[in-house]
Amino acid sequence: MTLTVTDAHPIDRAEEILSDEALAFVEKLHLRFADRRDVLLAARQGRRAEVAAAGRLDFLADTREVREGDWQVAPAPPALQDRRVEMTGPASPAKMAINALNSGAKVWLADLEDASCPTWPNVIDALLNLKDAAHGTLSFTQADGKSYALRTDEPLAVVVMRPRGWHLDEAHVSIDGRVGIGALVDFGLHFFHLVKPLLDGGRGPYYYLPKLESHLEARLWNDVFTFAEAELGIDHGTIRATVLIETIPAAFEMDEILYELRDHASGLNAGRWDYLFSIIKYFRDAGSDFVLVDRGDITMTAPFMRAYTELLVQTCHKRGAFAMGGMAAFIPSRKDPSINTAALEKVRADKTREAGDGFDGSWVAHPDLVQVCRDVFDGVLGDRPNQVERQRPEVAVTAEQLLDVASAEGSNTETGLRNNLEVAVAYTANWLAGSGAVAIHNLMEDAATAEISRSQVWQLINNKVKLSDSGETVTTELVARLLDEETEKLRGQVAADVFERYYLPAKQLISELCLSTDFVDFLTLPAYDLLT
Repeated sequence: MTLTVTDAHPIDRAEEILSDEALAFVEKLHLRFADRRDVLLAARQGRRAEVAAAGRLDFLADTREVREGDWQVAPAPPALQDRRVEMTGPASPAKMAINALNSGAKVWLADLEDASCPTWPNVIDALLNLKDAAHGTLSFTQADGKSYALRTDEPLAVVVMRPRGWHLDEAHVSIDGRVGIGALVDFGLHFFHLVKPLLDGGRGPYYYLPKLESHLEARLWNDVFTFAEAELGIDHGTIRATVLIETIPAAFEMDEILYELRDHASGLNAGRWDYLFSIIKYFRDAGSDFVLVDRGDITMTAPFMRAYTELLVQTCHKRGAFAMGGMAAFIPSRKDPSINTAALEKVRADKTREAGDGFDGSWVAHPDLVQVCRDVFDGVLGDRPNQVERQRPEVAVTAEQLLDVASAEGSNTETGLRNNLEVAVAYTANWLAGSGAVAIHNLMEDAATAEISRSQVWQLINNKVKLSDSGETVTTELVARLLDEETEKLRGQVAADVFERYYLPAKQLISELCLSTDFVDFLTLPAYDLLT
């Protein structure tokens, strides 16, 4: 068996990441685990079909003993005890990585997934930046001479890297002609190069695991971790992982996911936007009861979302794991203070709810929000690093509560439909141009928000929803017209060559995804085909 790397465009310093030894390690991961990954992806389709037939999900009968058992995850290492503020963002370019590390947040989620466009240069640059950061040498100088460097006056954020989900391939890596798996490429190269310098610096190889749909997928990650530790002579349990509960089937398997990863588990995170996207995807055949109101109307206080977060906190703390709150996606405006005032009040209210509910920390998407989040959690935690001791025994969440999508207040409007189309096209265009995190209307949009935007459009069409403001029924004809109009508005916001090269292909892709009778599981799959 032979692993090969295809790269038509040489990347500066790529040889530091793509060493023979590192690639041999990645090859071993593929040979040992690629087949299991493929089986688990196929199992997703089978389970989705069962849900479509039954019209519901439920807690697993054959894992009841795990849910009712008396067990806990391994104690968190010192570097991960305090996670009250987590900054999220891509690890490339270097300027963004430095700003995140210097932000004052306790943790930086260095994202190679939803906030990253996986061009091969982006993947390699992200890993180089993380490598340099682990060695304390990361720096960057702009064309205008402005320099960025790691701060030395205060501790840097602890890095928790998010590799790509199991469903994403890496077209530039192949093993005897078989395409590489993005998750194993990201994890393998990161772990191989960084585990020792991270440990030498008093930290460790810490990961966020995205898009899991079952405890069996968590078991696969656990086996990957165990194999990797043994292969490089690292103590078992050194790797720590936080799992994003961002799919509806995973919400029914929180205990089981932590149990499978218990020697390597650090906590669970409430990934709200992908969670909503997953509900649409899983119950796309279930009729009007599962039609979501406008994205802007869905708050975390909606009963079905509150059931999800309450269950997450209770499950985590019962097992000695951390419960991490959701994203504050607001991007402060330097032009309009009134926008900032209103948005910061919403951010503060959201973080206050999370801290009061027992979360141990939460996410922000911009350095200017770090202090807001920290102030809220400082007020609840004080000198304590977390509040895992809050067990929440009063919480009792049922399957019906988790699936009560109709409990959300709000409506479906033409304004919301237009916003979804604009976000889907604008984000996809920027993604095709190489950027995975995009500021749109003072919100940081990533692949998760693009996914819910395009999937909501599909759902409205296929359920013939009547819009409350215009009175029109959502049809393919209406969506096609509005898509034309919203794309034309975007034409005036970018250069002509950029519009032709990226926005028109993005519009075509969003049109195909929204107007097709079939539902495509992930926007990033056909988009990656365009990218490569």
